[in-house]
Amino acid sequence: MQHFDVLETRAPAAREAALMAALPAQVAHAKKNAPGFGRILAAIDPAGVNSRAALAKLPVTRKSDLPELQKASPPLGGLNATPVAKMAKLFVSPGPLYEPEGTGGDWWRTARALHAAGVRAGDLVINTLAYHFVPAGSMFESGARAIGCTVVPAGTGQTEMQVATIRDLQIASFVGTPSFLKLIVEKAEEMKADIGCLKKALVGAEYLPPALRDAMRARGIQVLQMYGTADLGLIAYETTAADGTVNEGMMLEEALILEIVRPGTGDPVAPGEVGEIVITSFNPDYPLIRFGTGDLSAVLAAPSPCGRTNVRIKGWMGRADQTTKVRAMFVTPKQVNEIARRHSEVQRARLVIEGETGAERMTLKCEVAGTPAGLAEALVASIRDVTKLRGEVVFVKPGDLPNDGKVIDDLRKYG
Repeated sequence: MQHFDVLETRAPAAREAALMAALPAQVAHAKKNAPGFGRILAAIDPAGVNSRAALAKLPVTRKSDLPELQKASPPLGGLNATPVAKMAKLFVSPGPLYEPEGTGGDWWRTARALHAAGVRAGDLVINTLAYHFVPAGSMFESGARAIGCTVVPAGTGQTEMQVATIRDLQIASFVGTPSFLKLIVEKAEEMKADIGCLKKALVGAEYLPPALRDAMRARGIQVLQMYGTADLGLIAYETTAADGTVNEGMMLEEALILEIVRPGTGDPVAPGEVGEIVITSFNPDYPLIRFGTGDLSAVLAAPSPCGRTNVRIKGWMGRADQTTKVRAMFVTPKQVNEIARRHSEVQRARLVIEGETGAERMTLKCEVAGTPAGLAEALVASIRDVTKLRGEVVFVKPGDLPNDGKVIDDLRKYG
């Protein structure tokens, strides 16, 4: 089985040592050269940030913070260490949010995911991701070019032309969303066009239904997924075993430090527990330190059958920002965690909201060993103090709350 480079198969301890050795310099670089991180990390001595425990003490900068940061310090919130005038591109995502692309080759690091999907030098790749405003198309074009592929920058839409292009150029590799791959195949059948040349597909940005993967496999197309963001580029990607079967979960990209934290906090969760994906990137242009993606996932414990030795995550499991409104008051995961933090007996907590809008019931379910005297009353008082709302408390045994990353479970029925 071919791997992209030797980094993918190095000993986990060697990888961890290399990342931790490089971390202080990256934190120092961000603090010195990115004005936003200069403020965020003002009280931090970068030389001391040389372990996961030290990293976990740094503030989390979340994607949800970007609109306010960018408004205060346009266009990138001061999180860029390279001046905008020296960047290659500036993208605009809905919001609007602005994202940079630097000048280096494979700046988004997507070549590794493309290689895992079977894409090789000399392949023709049809890239059906958007090229206008958003970075998706550019992300994968740069990765394909780094491998040595020729890219057809098709973008979205015009399915008949896309089918004709695949057929006429005998394109073997597809990049795009799962739903657009399905449209292409269906359009080819409608046109009675032979696109049997198409064998490999790397998809992202949407859920890939297992039935669609199976349907594509039946047509001779191997479909693998990637997970990334417009801020960080590639985060993780699927791999295959020696027999071609797709392995469980997604492999973390090599140039990142992954943490899974409890939503609304910066506190790492126990191994295997669902939480928010927080990434520290070694990108010199846009050095995001403890960047909260707002996405939920969990680490898989077992090594991958593909021979790669990095951490695997379960993939995208939902959104971490569970902020909601109860009786005209915002209730946030950060508030729920603050309530639990005030009472050391509480191991984990989840706020359940039920009833009709305007007459909701809030119940704080707490994992507690035993029934400590006076704890329920104290928690009720903390709920009122922190949220300015009334709530009830229910104790459950440690381990009884579902491992799904939810801090707020909104069970109200709307309309």
